Amino acid sequence: MPVHRRSQLLARALVLTAAATTALGVTTGSAQAAPGTPDTPNRKDVKAQVEQLYNEAEQASEKYNAAQEAQQRLQGETTILQGEIAVAQDQLNQLRGDLATVAGAEYRGGGMAQTVQLMLSSDPEGYLTRARALDQAAERQNETLHELVTRQRRLDQRRTETSTKLAELDQARRSLADSKQQIQERLATAQRLLNGVGVAERARMAAQDAREAEQRATRGTDRLDFGTAPPASERGAAALAAAVRMIGSPYVYGSSGPRAFDCSGLMYYSWRQAGVTLPRTSQAQAYAGQRVSLSEARPGDLVIFYRDMHHVGMYAGGGVIVHAPYPGAKVRYESVNAMPVAGVVRL
Repeated sequence: MPVHRRSQLLARALVLTAAATTALGVTTGSAQAAPGTPDTPNRKDVKAQVEQLYNEAEQASEKYNAAQEAQQRLQGETTILQGEIAVAQDQLNQLRGDLATVAGAEYRGGGMAQTVQLMLSSDPEGYLTRARALDQAAERQNETLHELVTRQRRLDQRRTETSTKLAELDQARRSLADSKQQIQERLATAQRLLNGVGVAERARMAAQDAREAEQRATRGTDRLDFGTAPPASERGAAALAAAVRMIGSPYVYGSSGPRAFDCSGLMYYSWRQAGVTLPRTSQAQAYAGQRVSLSEARPGDLVIFYRDMHHVGMYAGGGVIVHAPYPGAKVRYESVNAMPVAGVVRL
């Protein structure tokens, strides 16, 4: 692994763990393991653990976003279905009343055969006309009634299915919340391990990483080479400008602005400013447009990272992205090579 990559991963781990107490409300002890004992933490192991925890946390966050988006969609569908069912029920009630009127008329007619009624009628021609009309009306009503009953049965079934899905989504959200709690506990463990490397050393390295992160987040185009490739579209340029304005905003799970963001939330917010509504999760955003190669990337394109596509940033040009990195960090510029690229999407 290149030296700059190892340094970057170590810096990321230190920022995350140093911010765990503040960002996630974790309280840790001040005791340190004695040097040379079996409990003395290995700095490399701590870095690997925290990096893994970060990935798991962001994966959970994107799954939570997907569950929340699906729940909102299903709630909307349920509302529409319930409205349709109410209308269908009113129509059924009206038809039942009409059929009851027809049945009452037949009953009052004595239930006689049509031949007898025709013989006794003083207006045989008028009777036949009325009889044909009643038969036709009853047939139409029966057909309509059958259609509405079938439709109501179908809507009731869909409503039941929707309720089941909502219950499943609620359970999924509870499970994800439990997973996040477990991750917070593991971050606290990593923080305690990091404490063992020495307070002075930890403070020095954390402060250095904080300065570097702040420099990356605040420096502008005069300090970075974004190349000369223009945005692929005016909307892409507008989305990138919106993302750059958010540099310095904190990373917060499930947030899509305007003051805090997770990775996909920043993309969602930025493209909304350009008049485009993206899917909420990085996995869905990976299929929101045309795939292009990294060598063809233009400013405003989405860059999807990792095999499971749980992270996303926006290409700013010159091999640089702007993204919401991870808990404890702020929206900032980053090298596109800082993470494994899974694909580039042009909207």
